[in-house]
Order: sequence, then C-alpha cells, then structure tokens
Amino acid sequence: MTPPTQERALRTREALLWAGAEVFDEFGYAGAGISRILERAKVTAGALYFHFKSKEGLALAVMSAQPQVIEPRLHSHGLQRLVDITLVWAWELQVNPLLRAGVRLSVEQGSFGMQDASSYLGWTEIMADCLRTAVEEGELLPGTAPEDIAEFLVGACTGVQLYAQLVSNRADLPRRTVLMWRMLLPGIARPETVARIDLDVSRGNAA
Repeated sequence: MTPPTQERALRTREALLWAGAEVFDEFGYAGAGISRILERAKVTAGALYFHFKSKEGLALAVMSAQPQVIEPRLHSHGLQRLVDITLVWAWELQVNPLLRAGVRLSVEQGSFGMQDASSYLGWTEIMADCLRTAVEEGELLPGTAPEDIAEFLVGACTGVQLYAQLVSNRADLPRRTVLMWRMLLPGIARPETVARIDLDVSRGNAA
C-alpha cells in the first residue's frame, strides 16, 4: 500500500502536470505564466518547484508524458500495434490537452530557447520496438531496418499533424494518418501483412 504522504505527492504532481499541459496547450510556453498554472492546479509554488524545479522542467515533463496517453489503450502487437499508436494519437490530439501540449512544446521549443529531442527519441524507440517484433514475426520485407523506419515515421507523423492543424485544426488528422499508412505499408511490409493490417480509422477512437 502506498503511504498517504506519497499518495498526496503523486496527486499533486499529476495535478501540476495536467494543469501545465492545459495552460501550455492554450497559451504556449511563453504565455504560460507560473501563477496561471498554480491557480489551475490549486497548489503552491513550492509544490511546483519541488516536483519540477522550474517551468522548463514542467514543460519537459509534459513533452515526455505523451506515450502515457496512448500506450495504456493499446492491445495489439507488432506492426498492427505501430499502426494503432498513430491512430490513437491522431484521435487524442483532437481532445487530450496533455498530448496536445506535449506535441506543441516539442515542435515550438526552439522559439523559447529549449532544444531537447528526448520526446522524439522516445517515440522513435517505442516505434522501433514494435517494428523489431514485426521482424521477428515475419511481417516486414527482407532488409528493412526498424530503427530507420521508426525515425522516418516520427518525422512523417510530425509533418502530417502540422499540416492537418493548419488546414482543419486536426479534424481530418485520423484520415490523413490512414492515408499515410496506405502509402507506407507496401514499402515496408510483406503483401500478406499489408492485407491483414486493419486501417479502420475508428480504431483510434475505440482503442
């Protein structure tokens, strides 16, 4: 059983993480004042500095938290799991402030003097792990390199979501994600694998 003091600390940290995400999502890093975050989280400044040390530390935590929004909702494996990651991501980017803020901060970090690739590298490793399973299960074409595909896919997803944000406020991001896979799958997967991968756009919402 978790001690009550530790439980309170965990709840406080979670409240700060979500409040920070909401404020970063609404106002960006520069516009996200510490006082606004504290008011949203209903905690003291001491709590923020205890858990995250600074606003920059909180921003880094928000960027790093993106996978926790998606991975608990996945039940597939191999190449289908990789597809499902992107489909859930495409849906959640429309409604989830923690994921939206993480993506916004990752993309805009250069404008506020931060240069941290850990969120991109983290996604690359998660995706490469799915692809390594796909290799073990004979799903990919011979000679494919999981790490190279994963790195390309992280970049592709970043570009697709930025485009969708500009043209539709991400409303068509799930459809565009499916289109991305229809173009990519034949180049990395065996024909029989392509035939059985489920690209139903609703998988992202139902996961």
